[in-house]
Amino acid sequence: MRVAAVDCGTNSVRLLIAGISPETGEPADVERRMEIVRLGQGVDRTGRLAPEALERTFTAMRGYAKLIAEHAGPSGWMPVRVVATSATRDASNRSEFVAGVGEIFGVEPEVVTGEEEARLSFTGATRGQDTGEPPYLVVDIGGGSTEFVVGSGAVEGALSVDIGCVRLTERHLKGDPPQPDTVAAAIADIEAAMDRVEAAVPVRDARTLVGLAGSVTTVAGIALGLPAYDPARIHHSRIPAAQVHEVSARLLEMTRDERAAIPVMHPGRVDVIGAGALILDRIVRRYGFADVVVSEHDILDGIAWSLV
Repeated sequence: MRVAAVDCGTNSVRLLIAGISPETGEPADVERRMEIVRLGQGVDRTGRLAPEALERTFTAMRGYAKLIAEHAGPSGWMPVRVVATSATRDASNRSEFVAGVGEIFGVEPEVVTGEEEARLSFTGATRGQDTGEPPYLVVDIGGGSTEFVVGSGAVEGALSVDIGCVRLTERHLKGDPPQPDTVAAAIADIEAAMDRVEAAVPVRDARTLVGLAGSVTTVAGIALGLPAYDPARIHHSRIPAAQVHEVSARLLEMTRDERAAIPVMHPGRVDVIGAGALILDRIVRRYGFADVVVSEHDILDGIAWSLV
């Protein structure tokens, strides 16, 4: 049996086709794909999904639908779950997105709540994984939002807040490089969001910080000095707090061209990585973690698990 999970975020759209082991019931990767489509382009300002952003997203999804059909086997069918997150939640014209996705995949996307997004991320990051000493604080730094989830075997508290690498870049970090006053404004937004998190989620109980998504994995690749992006080296690496602070500060001082020249940098992250790194930096500082455990498994894996 195979299942297909699609995660449509603010910055990227991703596909996981997983085969289910008949002996253990565990999903194993068959295909894992990612394309930067920037669906959330301008949503923070306009409240709408831009036509060109929708078309970029639908083009990527048509390619994914073709892959799903190719891997479906003799039956020609496999279970598919499409989950859309922050940008789509915020958009007044999300019905256009829903209709387009339904036409492509034959199933409607689920525009999940921030709390459901957080639970899926936690499951993907921790189920069947040795991620350190529980309780865990799992942080999924996305384009439009960041999910904070605390738990051991199960979720004990979760909150999604509207700080993400695309949202903060569009709102504040427009310079090349961004100026100190705009960085300070972004930090103020992050700290205000973490005030809300701390009031709702037992973050101070966590013993291990687990970081998810492209901003975190890119910071890890830079800290590890990798000559190219290598998921196997990055997955479950431990990045000391001092390196998180150093990489974040360096990225915010670089020009766009300098960031683009970093070997592990995906072209679609060049203009938003400073904001993503800054969010991770402030989380590490606020809660005093000695390091961050980096996971390549995240909400996409959680969606696949939900189908299993």
